[in-house]
Amino acid sequence: MNHWLVLCALAFVTTHVDAATPWTDPDMRATWTQPQQPFRIYGNTYYVGSHGLSAILITSPKGHVLIDGTLPENAGMIESNIRALGFRVRDIKLILNSHTHGDHAGAIAALVHDSGAQVAASAMSAKALELGGDDPDDPQHGMAPFYPKVSKIRIVADGETVHVSSLALQMHAMPGHTPGGSGWTWRSCEENRCLSIVYADSISLLSTDDYRYTDPTHPERLAGYRHALAVLSALPCDILLTPHPRDGFFEKAAAMAPGKPNPLIDTQACKAYADEGQHNLEQRMRKEAGTL
Repeated sequence: MNHWLVLCALAFVTTHVDAATPWTDPDMRATWTQPQQPFRIYGNTYYVGSHGLSAILITSPKGHVLIDGTLPENAGMIESNIRALGFRVRDIKLILNSHTHGDHAGAIAALVHDSGAQVAASAMSAKALELGGDDPDDPQHGMAPFYPKVSKIRIVADGETVHVSSLALQMHAMPGHTPGGSGWTWRSCEENRCLSIVYADSISLLSTDDYRYTDPTHPERLAGYRHALAVLSALPCDILLTPHPRDGFFEKAAAMAPGKPNPLIDTQACKAYADEGQHNLEQRMRKEAGTL
C-alpha cells in the first residue's frame, strides 16, 4: 500500500470523535467518499472532488491550481479525476484551502507529495495545516479528526492575489467555521464570455459544547463571521462553489449542454448564501443566550 495512504489512515482513525458529530455519521461518510465523475464547470474550471466534498481544478497551459483536497483517503480519487479530464497531477503548481478540517485538508499532504505543488493559505490556516488539524482555536477542536501535517506553506493575506502562469486567484478572509477560513475568487472564460467564480468557505457554526461565538473575551469570533457574510454579499459572483456541494448542484451540472445557458450561473447565489449564514448566526446566538 502507498505509504501516504497508511499515514492518512492512521491520522484519521486515531483521533477521538464524538458520535453525535457529522464525522461519524455513516450516511455522510459514504457521501464524502462516493466517487463523482469529474466535469467542466465553466471555462478552465473543473470539479474533481467526491460526490460530497468539493475539489476544484483551475487550469492553464503552464500549470494548474487545485482548491481543497477532501479526505485523506480520497487523494487517489482526486488524482484519478484530474487524469480523467486529460490533465497531469504533476502540473498542479499551487494547492489552496478553504478551511482546515480533515474533510477539506486531509489529502493535501499526499497531493503535495504526488504533484510537487506549493501550498498557500491564510496565516491561521497555515498554523492549523502544520499541526495536522490539531488547532486549539478551531471551534471543532476535539471533534474533527487530525490528518497528515502539511509543511512549507506560503502565507496569503486577505485580499492578496496568487498567480500560476496566467491564472490569478484572490483570497478573501471568511472566518467563522474556522478562524482561518478563506474564500477564493477568479475569472474563467468561454469563447468571449468571462465569469466571476467564487469558492466560498463553509458558513455552518458547528462546534464543541464549550465553544461560544458570543464569548466577550473573543470578540473576533462574531466580528469575523459577520465580516465573512458581508464579503460574500458584496463579491462579484456569477457561479458559487462551496466545500460541500449545495443541493441541486449536480443536477444543474448534469443539465449543462452545448448551446444552452449554463444552469450553474446564478448571480444571486452568493447573496443567498450570505443570507443563509445570517440565519445560522441568529440561531446560534439564540442558542448561546438560552432562548432557542
